[in-house]
Amino acid sequence: MTTWRDVPGAATTPREAAAAVTIGTFDGVHRGHQALLRATREAADGLPVVAVTFDPHPVAVIAPDKVPARLTSVARRVELLHEHGADEVRVLAFDREMASWSPQEFVEHVLADQLSCGVVVVGENFRFGAKAAGDVGLLAEAGERLGFRSVPFTLVGDDDVWSSTRVRGLVAQARLSEAAVILGRPHEVDGVVTRGDQRGRDLGFPTANVPTDEGYAVPPDGVYAGRLVVDGERLPAAISIGTNPTFAGTERRVESYVMDHGHDLDLYGREVRVELVERIRPMVAFDGVDALVAQMHDDVSAARDLLA
Repeated sequence: MTTWRDVPGAATTPREAAAAVTIGTFDGVHRGHQALLRATREAADGLPVVAVTFDPHPVAVIAPDKVPARLTSVARRVELLHEHGADEVRVLAFDREMASWSPQEFVEHVLADQLSCGVVVVGENFRFGAKAAGDVGLLAEAGERLGFRSVPFTLVGDDDVWSSTRVRGLVAQARLSEAAVILGRPHEVDGVVTRGDQRGRDLGFPTANVPTDEGYAVPPDGVYAGRLVVDGERLPAAISIGTNPTFAGTERRVESYVMDHGHDLDLYGREVRVELVERIRPMVAFDGVDALVAQMHDDVSAARDLLA
């Protein structure tokens, strides 16, 4: 049985009309993924473009101890796939049953029965089916049998550069400008603003606090220049990631001080996106409040300069 996740912006019912399909985890929807979407549009010959992705990540089912950190939430991934050329997005609910499908079963259940595939475009290293037994050659054979074209996509350049794995490594090292080159935008963290200790407000720097999700790719503790995105508006911010060691904090948070708007924003309970542009300094514990406040003024100044 094929189950589609009910995600905002994603479709869940079988297609009756033919479509041009591309398939991948698409974590981060980086520039390599964007090129794949463009190639699918070119091969579509007028058919609507359908992007198929997975939730959870297949590795989370097959080898849970090796699941990679997420670059994007599934909802953000759907949004980005639409932005970069998909007319329709489908989110496959990947589970143990699906993991056991042979390559032929995957093609028949997903591409033929559910999507009425007319053409499928995948990366030349695309693997599918139990034990990753299916490859582009098998996909082409299945297409001849079931009536769709298979187009392997070759990205010119170093595959390692255009990869989600590469982005995760750069984020883990706080090399955010390099990660942004691959992503085509700053690395982001999504979440719901929660009520914190409100120390920032008392110190003159009220922040929007987003608890870190262990599943997310979050850069090392420190202070960053970036932007808080609220309802599509991108607000320049100085961002702290960490546990607030000066006050012996224990909960790791992403705390955004929105410059020039920090005192008049009421964001509790709202979904926000935090864009991380550049690291300013590592996280340190200060001897007292006065030293901390002085450093916060310097951090805001540095963030302004980096974002100018």
